[in-house]
Amino acid sequence: MENQNDMQNAEAKTMIEVNEVSMHFRMAGDRINSLKEYIIKLLKRKLSYKEFVALDHVSFEVKKGEVVGLIGHNGAGKSTILKVISGILRPTSGNVKVRANVVPLLELGSGFDMEMTGRENVFLNGAILGYSEEFLQEKYDEIVAFAEIGEFIDVPLRNYSSGMTARLAFAIATVVEPEILIVDEVLSVGDANFQEKSKRRMLELMTGGATVLFVSHSLPQIREMCDRVIWLDHGKVKMFGDAAEVCDAYAAG
Repeated sequence: MENQNDMQNAEAKTMIEVNEVSMHFRMAGDRINSLKEYIIKLLKRKLSYKEFVALDHVSFEVKKGEVVGLIGHNGAGKSTILKVISGILRPTSGNVKVRANVVPLLELGSGFDMEMTGRENVFLNGAILGYSEEFLQEKYDEIVAFAEIGEFIDVPLRNYSSGMTARLAFAIATVVEPEILIVDEVLSVGDANFQEKSKRRMLELMTGGATVLFVSHSLPQIREMCDRVIWLDHGKVKMFGDAAEVCDAYAAG
C-alpha cells in the first residue's frame, strides 16, 4: 500500500509527459511560382514532395514547479515541441500528457483582430485564453498599465507598432497565475525597460509555483531562470539535465 501511495505521489508531480513524439511535415519538392502552376501539377499528379522531420522520437518529463529551458539552433524543433505540448499541433506519432491548464506564450498577438481597438482586443484575446468577461473587467486597468499602451488603448491595432501589440498580448496572457506556462522568446519584446519588467513578471510566476517550459536564444537568461535544460539538435534530444551542465556543453559544442 505504501509503495502504491509513493507511485501515485510521483505521478502527481509530473505535469508534462512527452512520450516518443515525432513530427513530420510534407514539403513540395518542386519550385512552384503560382497557384495556377500548382493546380496544373496537382491535376496531372506531377507534384513531388519531400519529408521534413521536425521532431524525432522526443521524450522528457517536467515536474511540478520546475522551470525547464529549451535550447538549440534555429530549426532544431524548439517551437514545434512547444506547439505540440500546447495542443496547437498534433504529432505524427507519440503522445503528450499534460496534467494542468496551459497558458502558451508563443506567437504573441496571434489571436488579435487588427481592426479592433486595444480595449476590444483585451476582451477578445482574454476570451480566447479562457478568461471570463467579469475577470477581464476586474483586471482591465492592471493589463493596460502593465502594457504601457496609454491613450492608444482606444486606437485600432492596425496603428500599433509590433512592440505595442506584443506588450499588450503579454500583459493579457500573464494576468493570471497559470499552472503551466509555455514561453517562446517573449522576453525579447519591447525596449530594455519592458524586457526587464517582463522578466520580473516571469520570475513572479515561477516563484509562485508555476511549471514553466522556456525557449530562449540567450544562454545567460536560461542559466539564470531554469532548473533543467533540454538541448534539441535536428529534432532529437541531445542532452537533458542540470541547466549549468547543459548550457556549458552547448556553448562548448
